[in-house]
Amino acid sequence: MKGHIRERSPGRWAIILDLRDPETGKRKRKWHSFAGTKREAQKECARLITAMERGDYVEPGKETVAAFLDRWLAHAKSQVTPRSHERYTELARKNLAPLLGSVILTKLRPEQISAAYAKALVSGRRDGTGGLSPRTVHHMHRILRQALGQAVKWQILARNPADVAGGPRVEKAKMRALDAHETARLLAHFRPTRMFIPVVLGALCGLRRGEVTALRWRAVDFATGQLAVVESTEQTRGGTREKETKSGRARTVALPSLALEELRLHRLRQAEELLRIGVRLSDDMHVFAQADGSPVQPNSLTHEFTRVLALSTALPRVRFHDLRHSHATQMLANGVHPKIAQERLGHSSVGITLDLYSHVLPGMQEDAAAKVDAALRAAIEKAAV
Repeated sequence: MKGHIRERSPGRWAIILDLRDPETGKRKRKWHSFAGTKREAQKECARLITAMERGDYVEPGKETVAAFLDRWLAHAKSQVTPRSHERYTELARKNLAPLLGSVILTKLRPEQISAAYAKALVSGRRDGTGGLSPRTVHHMHRILRQALGQAVKWQILARNPADVAGGPRVEKAKMRALDAHETARLLAHFRPTRMFIPVVLGALCGLRRGEVTALRWRAVDFATGQLAVVESTEQTRGGTREKETKSGRARTVALPSLALEELRLHRLRQAEELLRIGVRLSDDMHVFAQADGSPVQPNSLTHEFTRVLALSTALPRVRFHDLRHSHATQMLANGVHPKIAQERLGHSSVGITLDLYSHVLPGMQEDAAAKVDAALRAAIEKAAV
């Protein structure tokens, strides 16, 4: 196979590839346009010849990155949750398309992607007030890489240019965990409010926000002192929908006696409140609900938690999700086995629990060293006898 370049105008080149049709044996030519120096055009010609010989050649098209992203979003809609698809759409159309959307998909290069990320970090905000955070740009990179990976599967691209252009480094966010004394003060602060039971479920049982708003009375077993976490709620622009838990598996959580007592009292109060408006409490109703028994949206829970917490000047400013971190930290710090903590928190594997919370396991390294030392000393003493 041969190829050569021909200058069309200053900085503009035609790359002509000579090949033969495998069926007829007749000579064929493929033309590619290229902008750059002569040396760059020669390198591109050599790359195309190598791709053809290896069978990696992809016929050039005129579809832009923006057009392809729209096509990919339509494909991905049935494969992810509605909330995830909303986020994909926002990142693709509002962040990626303005930077790379006009580029022909088959001509997209890693250096263009890296330059787009650098620009986004400096001036990527749509209101013109500065750059995007490294975490947002990292999410952009994940979406672009996933989309271009599909282009490779569809044989539109020979390889994924986003694999080479890595996203920006993102510092791991530090979790804020409350200790037992802070948790006690937090519970006392929220006790007079409607947010008390969500705080109990988060701080004493490790439930996620969506799991709290999805919890129904039929999932609470007062006889055994357990509750079943079988579903979660997700808020999208189209409304609130029920879905499976984050790990995709239901779990049973043993209730601390304090949580069990508070849930009993809460059920009585809720039943009395509903009777005043002529509604009978049923097991199908939500544990955390509005005054008329209707469910609460996840975002509303977050907003109300933040509002009530701000009324205290003594309590630390934490997120509702930090109550879950606090529960996990207190369990592990008090010697609860990581496997039990994993099952209670609903992590898909114990490895996730250990990765997130190994820093709070008391004396983990020292205990391991002591056990190895004891085993070896016993073996040495036995061998010496």
